[in-house]
Amino acid sequence: MTPRLLEHYRKVIIPALSKKFGYKNAMQAPMFQKIVLNMGIGSGSQDIKFVEQGVADMAAIAGQKPVITRAKKAIANFKIRKGLPIGCKVTLRGNRLYEFLDRFLNMALPRIRDFRGTSPDSFDEKGNYSIGIKEVSIFPEIDVDKVQKIQGMDIIMNIKSRSKEESHELLKLFGMPFTNKEK
Repeated sequence: MTPRLLEHYRKVIIPALSKKFGYKNAMQAPMFQKIVLNMGIGSGSQDIKFVEQGVADMAAIAGQKPVITRAKKAIANFKIRKGLPIGCKVTLRGNRLYEFLDRFLNMALPRIRDFRGTSPDSFDEKGNYSIGIKEVSIFPEIDVDKVQKIQGMDIIMNIKSRSKEESHELLKLFGMPFTNKEK
C-alpha cells in the first residue's frame, strides 16, 4: 500500500509545482531522494547504555534499525578514543521516507513546546533542508517515562531539485510550517 503523502505528492503536489515552475514533464518536479536521521550521543563514550537507548529510540521513530557511528580519531579533550560509539544514524528511502515525513509533519512538529514554525533559511545551495530537534520525546513512539537522558536529533532532507526556491515550495506544499520570515 502506498503511503498517504506519496499519493498526495503524485496527485496534488506535482501538478501544482508544474503549474508554478512550468515543467513539461512530471519528472522535472523536485522530489525527495532520502531523509537521514542522525543522533550524536556524546555521553555514549562513557556509558554504552546511552547508545543502546538512542538506538532503540531511533529504531522506534524510523521503523528501521540504525547504524552505530564510531569515533574516527581520538580527541583527548572530550575523552574519546578511536572506535568508541558516539552516535547512530539511519537513512530512509522510498515508502519509509514518506511514512516518516507524514508522522513528523502531522504528529511530531505540533507537539513541540512554543513552536512557531521552522526556519526557511535552513536550505543549502542545492536545495537540501536540515532541521535540528532538541528532544526526540516529541515523537509519539517514544515513551517519555523511560527516557533516561534528553536527547536531540538532526533531520536532513535530501531533495532532488534545481534551486532552493523549488525545494522550499515542495516542503511548503507538503505542509512544512515555515515561519513568517519568507524569502
